[in-house]
Amino acid sequence: MNNLERTMKAEQSHLTFLLISAFYVQLLQLGQTVGMSPDSGEIHDVITRKPESEHDNGFGYRGSRLRQEDFPPHIVEHPSDLIVSKGEPATLNCKAEGRPTPTVEWYKDGERVETDRDNPRSHRMLLPSGSLFFLRIIHGRRSKPDDGSYVCVARNYLGQAISHNASLEVAILRDEFRQNPVDVMVAAGEPAVLECQPPRGHPEPTISWRKDGAYLDDRDERITIRSGKLMITNTRKSDAGKYICVGTNMVGERESEAAELTVLERPTFVKRPSSMVVLPEESVEFHCVVQGDPVPTIRWRKDESELPQGRFEILKDYTLIVHKVTSTDEGSYTCMVENMVGKSEASAVLTVHGQYNLTLMECLFCALRSLHTITDFFSPSLVCLKQGCQTHVGSGSTYSLIRCQLGRTSTIIIK
Repeated sequence: MNNLERTMKAEQSHLTFLLISAFYVQLLQLGQTVGMSPDSGEIHDVITRKPESEHDNGFGYRGSRLRQEDFPPHIVEHPSDLIVSKGEPATLNCKAEGRPTPTVEWYKDGERVETDRDNPRSHRMLLPSGSLFFLRIIHGRRSKPDDGSYVCVARNYLGQAISHNASLEVAILRDEFRQNPVDVMVAAGEPAVLECQPPRGHPEPTISWRKDGAYLDDRDERITIRSGKLMITNTRKSDAGKYICVGTNMVGERESEAAELTVLERPTFVKRPSSMVVLPEESVEFHCVVQGDPVPTIRWRKDESELPQGRFEILKDYTLIVHKVTSTDEGSYTCMVENMVGKSEASAVLTVHGQYNLTLMECLFCALRSLHTITDFFSPSLVCLKQGCQTHVGSGSTYSLIRCQLGRTSTIIIK
């Protein structure tokens, strides 16, 4: 080959190189690249694509050609946040569509997640659907390999799609209550408050209350549970018992120490003393029956003083007996009752009348006027009594016995 031919050949090669370079620049402007086939050295296209959407990361597969029916991946089911108990199974769902079918990988806190496809001993399994299944959630004080923020990434040769973030949190519930309820003592009718702070936990435990082993009836309008406090308005004797605060979340439940609610009752009268009108030398009884919790103490007084010594007797049931009354015994007799939550009193008046000498006709007239039902202290019977007759009241508040004094020694009784 002479020099001219060599020169022409060199110029031709140089021109070819310039043409190829220009073609390569044009392809780059169109978003394509060219390369040399590794076996033949011939030029061919290798299609890579610039990202055309948010789902496309621009990844290309060398040697692949775009087919009309192919499309890049997109996520049709995003994973959702999970709170799972330690040791329990869990699934983070992810589903992607694309053609060709995209491959799916998972990332936690930016790091690729190892699954059973990488390590057969892994407790994480990549399901055919693309979801990530945990055989059991591992969580310890020092190691928390499953706790974190996850995304799934779907890829094919046209690009990739990334799911929304989903957090996986491990539920916990400590054992120790931050505040245990304490014993409370109230009087019936007053409000009662039992306070409780449950153990720390995630999610935050809800609080319920049990009384004597049974859950409280939340339909009772007197009962309110708010911020751990149990409030009972207008307490009743039936509200007394042992109360337990229960903290619950998905891990389980914890029970507090028991607290005793004691509902005391103020003293109330079952039977009050009644006023009496008697003749001298007779005995009289004043009854006083009360109830309350704790059992009330009972004391008697006359007028504003303690009972005088002598003819006064108090029985075991606290009945007051005045033996052989005299005019000095007249006055107000008060039954005073008291316990630790209250006190009360009830009074009755004792009236003592003197002896009168009546004729038989006067006594009979007195008796006839007294045969009726008592309505008040102004009845004719009392007028008759003032004239010397003593009357005793039987059942139904009717006079059943009349006794009149005749002279100094004679007595007539009319039934």
